[in-house]
Amino acid sequence: MSVAYIARRFIIFLVVVWAAATFNFLLPRLGGVNPVREKLIAQASLSGSVQAGLEDMIAEFEAKFGIDQPLWKQYLTYMSDMARFDFNYSIVNYPRRVADMIAEALPWTISLLLITTLLAFLIGNFLGALMAWPNTPKFLGYIMPPILMMTAIPYFLLGLILVYVFGFYLGVFPLFGGYTPGTIPTMTWRFAKDVVWHSMLPALSILLVGLGFWAMGMRAMMVMTQGEDYVIYADAMGLRDRTIFARYAIRNALLPQVTALALSLGGIVGGAVLVEVIFGYPGIGTVLYQGIRGSDYYLVQGIVFVVIVSIGLATFILDIVYPLLDPRITYRRS
Repeated sequence: MSVAYIARRFIIFLVVVWAAATFNFLLPRLGGVNPVREKLIAQASLSGSVQAGLEDMIAEFEAKFGIDQPLWKQYLTYMSDMARFDFNYSIVNYPRRVADMIAEALPWTISLLLITTLLAFLIGNFLGALMAWPNTPKFLGYIMPPILMMTAIPYFLLGLILVYVFGFYLGVFPLFGGYTPGTIPTMTWRFAKDVVWHSMLPALSILLVGLGFWAMGMRAMMVMTQGEDYVIYADAMGLRDRTIFARYAIRNALLPQVTALALSLGGIVGGAVLVEVIFGYPGIGTVLYQGIRGSDYYLVQGIVFVVIVSIGLATFILDIVYPLLDPRITYRRS
């Protein structure tokens, strides 16, 4: 792979990030809502009357956040800040900075979704491969239909069902939160156990849906792989069925699945927003939902920009690594 190709792919990566970041800047402003004015008026109305000097206060905060500037100046400031990963202050949670809020929520989302995505990938692909392979155990015929049915159920709907059954009706798992209310987060085994216990229901809702998705994709790829010449030749050579299954069929059928996994891992930062909101999980999804409800420009822009960069970076790395996974792929011009 040439350096020129890597440079071209990196330039494309930068262009995609710039275009997506531009839409990220424009979309929150299409609603015409002034978040500073809305927030200050809401606070002032809590006392039952509008406070004196409210307009001066609004003007001061608009100048602080740069909302009083022309749109093109706001855009230039925004692009400069994004290039330095400086997301400014949160409008709704002032004086907290957006970067600090993202840094607090990011480990929760990554730990939840990274584990569930990898488990769903490994288990789902293995089950999908077995389901498509001849002479597989018969009990899979009873297990796979419910798993495949899960793919038609959205994350959040399955989450609501799990909350009702295991949280409300049976009382086995906590209903919401990342840990027991009132607990001080510490680096102890007791706190870690509490966190794992609270993450069981959101993890199950993501894992069960993911299993069906990966199993269906792997089953289709295995059916196609069985008709390839190298599999037929390996069978004609008298190789054991287990060897053909592991070294020839699965190895080649996994390549498209790895592509989907890379994109899924890139989107982990965005999280399963509705799942986190339903369970009150303190991850990126919950913070993003709160930012959207409060028209917090800078919070929404910061989170979406991190998601954009992570997905773009995952795609860029995949383009570089893919020829190493499959030697048949080359980017050289013939």
